[in-house]
Amino acid sequence: MNQDLRNLFKETPEKEGYSLNSGHKERFANRLDQELPKKTIVPILFFMKIAATVLIMIGVGVYFYASNRVEIMVENPSVVGLAEKSEIQEISLGDLSPDLKKVENYYLATINLELAKLEVSKENKGLVEGFMERLAELNKEYQGLNKELNAIGPNDQTISALIQNLQLRLQLLQKLKNKLTELKSSKNETAISI
Repeated sequence: MNQDLRNLFKETPEKEGYSLNSGHKERFANRLDQELPKKTIVPILFFMKIAATVLIMIGVGVYFYASNRVEIMVENPSVVGLAEKSEIQEISLGDLSPDLKKVENYYLATINLELAKLEVSKENKGLVEGFMERLAELNKEYQGLNKELNAIGPNDQTISALIQNLQLRLQLLQKLKNKLTELKSSKNETAISI
């Protein structure tokens, strides 16, 4: 009985005269197409990703342009092309210590990854927009805390608030992901019961 099944199936129909009914493959393919819904791609999401990428690129370009601007000294023509950096250095959470830099990078990378994974559709658009508004509020608070960090200087309260803000944003995205999963599963359950 140690035979290759492929050979057995090749030989059996020829020997016993088995054959598929005419049009069997076409009917099966049509039925399969009806049972499995086609995945619709939201073209707006694609353009939103492109727009976000362009905005990030422009922001990085402006940052580097502003920080490396070369000014020509008019009073002393012999000294040309001195690069001046602003005397006020803005610091962020990551500039305080290598450990805090790792924490900040971890949370920001995870937040961006979760944002990239979101699947927005017509059914869940309102839910996603509500969560995105809350994320925008938290982002404004984070920027305000960074300004406070620069104005007052590093202290435990500001550092803790910055880290909690990052944690809250990540938790909010995870809640959104769970809600979307629940919405999708309940939609699938109602489709199955119908």
